[in-house]
Order: sequence, then C-alpha cells, then structure tokens
Amino acid sequence: MTSVLDFSKNNQANKTSNQESLECEHCKSANIVFDHGTGEKICSSCRIILSVEREFVDPILNTNTNLSNLNLGTPSSLAHYDKNLSTLISYSNVDADGVAISVDQRSAIQRMRRWNKISNNNRSYHRNLKNAFAVLIRIKDKLSLSETIIEKSAYYYRKILDQNLIKGRSIKGFIVACVYASCREMNVPRTIEEIAEISDADKIFAGKCYRLLIRTLKIRLPSIDFACHLYRIANNAGISEKTLRHALQMMSMIKDDPISFGKDPCAIAIAVLYGACLEKGEKMSQSKISLAGNVSVVTLRKRFLDIQKIFPQIPNGPNDMISEKIV
Repeated sequence: MTSVLDFSKNNQANKTSNQESLECEHCKSANIVFDHGTGEKICSSCRIILSVEREFVDPILNTNTNLSNLNLGTPSSLAHYDKNLSTLISYSNVDADGVAISVDQRSAIQRMRRWNKISNNNRSYHRNLKNAFAVLIRIKDKLSLSETIIEKSAYYYRKILDQNLIKGRSIKGFIVACVYASCREMNVPRTIEEIAEISDADKIFAGKCYRLLIRTLKIRLPSIDFACHLYRIANNAGISEKTLRHALQMMSMIKDDPISFGKDPCAIAIAVLYGACLEKGEKMSQSKISLAGNVSVVTLRKRFLDIQKIFPQIPNGPNDMISEKIV
C-alpha cells in the first residue's frame, strides 16, 4: 500500500516539475498560463498558444476523443447557397470504410444520387443563390476582400431575397449593392463603379439597387472616411509621406466645408493630393494621379477648382510655381 502511494506521489512530483520547466519556444519565457475554459497553454509574454489539451466528449458514444483527430467538416458560411450544411453523395462506388459496394446496391445508390441532385437544384431560391454567390466569389478574388465583408454581403443578399425584392431585377446589381454597403460599413475604400466594373454590371442600376437596399433594410452606414482614399491613392501614385501628411491636414478642413457635400470622395481626395503636390513642389501630373484614383482628368480639374476656393494660395500648376520663384 505504501509503495502505491509513493508511486502516485512521484508521478505528481514529475508532473509539477514538467509544468515548472515548461518554457516558450519563441521567447524562452517561463510565464506559461493555462486556460481551463479552452484547454490552451498560452505564453503571457508573446501571447502565443503553445499547446491545446482540451478533450471532446462525444455525447453519443460517451467517450473522450482528441479534437486533433476529429473531422468536423467545413465550417458553415452564408456565402454558400446551402451554408455548407447539405449532404453530398460521392460518385465513387465504395462505402465509408472503403469497401466496394455490391452490384445489387449500385442501382439504389445511383437513384439516391439522382434524387439528391434534383432536390438541391429544384428550388428557384437555391438556383438564385448559386448564381449570386458565384458573382460574389469572383468579386472577392479580384478585389481581395476579406471574409467578413463577403459574409456581410451574403447576409444582406439573403435578406433582400427573402423579401422578394430581387424579383424582376438584376442579380449582379444587387450583389454589387450588397458588397458596396458592406465595404462602407467596414470602412473599406471601394467605389460602386469599381465593384460594378469587376462584376460586369451596370453601375447606374447598381446605384438604384444600393439605394433600395439601404431604404428597405434601414441600414445606417457611417460617413465616408476621406483619409482611406488618400492613403490608397497616394500609395498607387507613389506620393511622398510629407505631401500625404499635408493633404491630410487640408482634408480635415475640407470635409466639414459645404463645398464637399454630395461630391465623389475619391475625386475630392485626388484633387486634395494634387493641390498638396503643387504646394510642396512635388512633380505629379494630372493624368498619373487621376489614373491612380480611377477618376478622369476632367473630374480632377473640376474638383481642383473647388479646392482652390478654400485654399486660394494653391498655384494653378507647375508653371505658376516656376514664375513665382523667378519673381
């Protein structure tokens, strides 16, 4: 009896010594914290998860199974027509254990595959979602949008489809509207013209769908952050950090002025950047900066005239700067 007690005490001592000697592999810190809720060992210095010791309890078998050996399948997603929850019958004539299905059962399995395929594609609701989310995935790949924006766009489109607003209207137009509303909500600097061009949709009709979406779902979007457009255009055009900071100071005064109300924020940002380049003496052509912001040169000149009303000290062009230096 005493030997058994001594053996258990030695095991406990070995466990405590292993926990005390445990250190982080990255920062070599010994401050390891164990989270009982998630079963994770976390380094308190670099916040890296070292190991997971939580076990999953199967309610059916009542056995403990390690989470690493458990196949939970693909996660559910609103951007799939079936939310990744439907069952797919494989075309391979083998069962779950890899044993070949007998000839007598193949006809029954083939009939089950056929009815499963018909049941998945029979409803117009599912066919609409398949076509819409194919366009949504294409927009995601070409614009490099995050999963959060895609999930939010799919949520808005499902709401519109449930209220029968899509009937008689373009699927692409509403997808563009949902993506643009999600980008506005997440403060991502994307224009509706840019999204419509990627998806090959009519930008005018997409704007109508966007206004209908906002009005029907009563979405309250934050105001457009002009600074996001400034950073994006400055990076595309290769403008220096000094000029960009001066443009940010100018934008803080322009965004509260009534002259910027109702104007395209991207066009305002391009005009402010061009004015900042002229003031700081940085060489930047109108065609290059308008191409960086995907805006025409005519729009840039119109918005630049509005900017000059607020900042009259901005020269009209590089030639005015040279004449001022000569005088």
